[in-house]
Amino acid sequence: MFPQVYLARILGLLALLALSASQVGCSTWFTSHLKDPEVRLVKVEVVKARLLEQRFTLRFRIDNPNDVRLSVRGLIYDIYLNDIPLTEGEFNKHVSVPAHGHETFEIPVRTNLWRHVKGMVKMLEEPDAPIRYRLKGEVKTGMFSRNVQVLRIGEIIPGDYLPE
Repeated sequence: MFPQVYLARILGLLALLALSASQVGCSTWFTSHLKDPEVRLVKVEVVKARLLEQRFTLRFRIDNPNDVRLSVRGLIYDIYLNDIPLTEGEFNKHVSVPAHGHETFEIPVRTNLWRHVKGMVKMLEEPDAPIRYRLKGEVKTGMFSRNVQVLRIGEIIPGDYLPE
């Protein structure tokens, strides 16, 4: 058993820790009361396109509808263009999104679209025609990992993102 002095110190430290944690006000630690952030794919930039390997840069935007700064610890994503799987992956860098603000970040990806080349060529025949995209994933927020499911469907114009 612990002597009374050690027990009193431990209880005192626990009380102090509990009091300081309640006074910190860091609402991104406990994110259950926060509104879900909005995640969008805003740009797909072709970096290099070869027959067996394609390199893209994906630019995402996270909007924070809350009154407090939002801590984003990662993103798991699947991206489809006109129902053709473009890429899937995980982004594990920390992004801090200001209250009622937004942040953008880029993810470099490599893929092999060889089995979908016919569909991709068809999509790119008209560079001004929009291409549907589907972003499916999960955003990790807060210090204690609250995961927010993401499903976003939108359009991009391929002529805006072809390499120069």
